[in-house]
Amino acid sequence: MRVLLKKRVLLLLLLGLMTILFLKSDWLATWMYPVKFKDDIRASASNYGVEPHLVAAIIRSETNYRTGQDSKKGALGLMQIMPDTAKWVVQKAGFEDVTEDMLRHRADVSIEVGSWYLQSLNQQFDENKIAAVAAYNAGPGNVRKWLDTGVWDGTIESVKEIPFGETRHYVQRVIYYYNKYKDLYPTF
Repeated sequence: MRVLLKKRVLLLLLLGLMTILFLKSDWLATWMYPVKFKDDIRASASNYGVEPHLVAAIIRSETNYRTGQDSKKGALGLMQIMPDTAKWVVQKAGFEDVTEDMLRHRADVSIEVGSWYLQSLNQQFDENKIAAVAAYNAGPGNVRKWLDTGVWDGTIESVKEIPFGETRHYVQRVIYYYNKYKDLYPTF
């Protein structure tokens, strides 16, 4: 008798939990896909004319909003910028006194440098955000070569033609998060 009662209580609790999850799916989704550093993302994206959702998606894909990260290949900070790329951005953008340590540990600096670089890639690839995201990972030289030789046409539909598996998966992941963030945070 007690076992039957326990099963019924457990079933009711499970049904209640499922009901809450379905009724509060936006709450659950924003819990699963949070955006940190919103003000910094919004400001930098606005400064350079890039979509904040795309900046947030890159951050989520690169470091999941954890500062102080270094990749195995040497990329630094929240947006995982390679040191040579960061130096180039700092020079071209006219940023002053940006150090690798700042890039590594300060979210605002990493977001500013990464957003400027993303804007530069958008311009290089005629506002093709898919190609810009691929270039963010594989480098603009590789992506230009793929586009010029017809290896890849720069669309999400043909992303499986990207010759680098890491870049192919990176583009898919970033665009997934980009679309998720656009749905969850339409007024970013």
